[in-house]
Amino acid sequence: MAEEGLKRRPEKGSVEAVRLLAWYDSHGRDLPWRVKGHHSGERQDPYFVWLSEVMLQQTTVAAVRDYFRKFIALWPTVEALAAADLDDVLRAWAGLGYYARARNLHACAKAVVERHGGRFPASYEALLALPGVGPYTAAAIAAIAFDLRHAAIDGNVERVISRYYAIEQPLPESKPEIRARAEALVPEQRAGDFAQAIMDLGATLCTPKSPNCLICPWTEDCRGRIAGIAAELPRKAAKKTVPTRRGHAYWITRADGAVLLRRRPEKGLLGGMMEIPSSEWLAKLPDEEKSAPVDAAWRRLPGVVTHTFTHFHLELTVWAAEVDNATLPESRFVARRDLHAEALPTVMRKIVAHVLGEA
Repeated sequence: MAEEGLKRRPEKGSVEAVRLLAWYDSHGRDLPWRVKGHHSGERQDPYFVWLSEVMLQQTTVAAVRDYFRKFIALWPTVEALAAADLDDVLRAWAGLGYYARARNLHACAKAVVERHGGRFPASYEALLALPGVGPYTAAAIAAIAFDLRHAAIDGNVERVISRYYAIEQPLPESKPEIRARAEALVPEQRAGDFAQAIMDLGATLCTPKSPNCLICPWTEDCRGRIAGIAAELPRKAAKKTVPTRRGHAYWITRADGAVLLRRRPEKGLLGGMMEIPSSEWLAKLPDEEKSAPVDAAWRRLPGVVTHTFTHFHLELTVWAAEVDNATLPESRFVARRDLHAEALPTVMRKIVAHVLGEA
């Protein structure tokens, strides 16, 4: 939907910006990583912005609040995080999922210290060059922390823009138009507040289901509402069928009850995380004996552990054995009472719960 004025940069008093910022000043969410008093003029802490944005990827605000507070208590500055042991960072991250983010978090903190003297760079291009920082995160930090005129486009923003302009082309094909529309709306002043305001609008009013158009600051000119199709937008291309992979997990204990954990390879899914030793995850269930990490009198436990990753479903059968002297590369025995403190990804915690009857 290309129209005249699509890329026009609005002046300070554009209708959309004025209305949205006025709404945000009264109704913006109180979040632990935000400066209190949205229009106080005080800049957001770049470290807080970066940490929260990385945590919020693929995760809800409700889930992130406590994790953010825990990280800030443990590592109040980027220098402190850079100096932390990676295993400690992974343990603190456990439960948030998508563990490559935690590894990139640590690498990025070290890069900020080594390349920039412990200060996040203020330019979008320099931010984008940091480990684990993509276009969205770079734009969010540039806008929110440094008040630079960038559009940080997440799922909330895509939904708001799609509805406001009645963009009916499905995602992801509509992304270029959404970006152009969003960039054209960012005001010359308070770009950071605008970025947070439009995110809040999508999170609290312009929600995926049953948008609250009656009290939305943009309702008067919202083309999706006027056309009666707001709740249907954004349209999305049909999802591809998610395949299922299968494998075996091996619960190895000693006579004292300690459980063997193994570190996964640095590269690949759940890279560097600790795991209950498992076989390859394949379309066809591997042979359990050939896949077993050690020779033992294995017994299969009832039931199956299931987990869904972004690109596939996983089904794991669980086998148990007691082995006195099991030695595997990158492995160690951990007392059962200490398993909760290990950096175990969610799928591995499911295995622990399954074996211990906690599910």
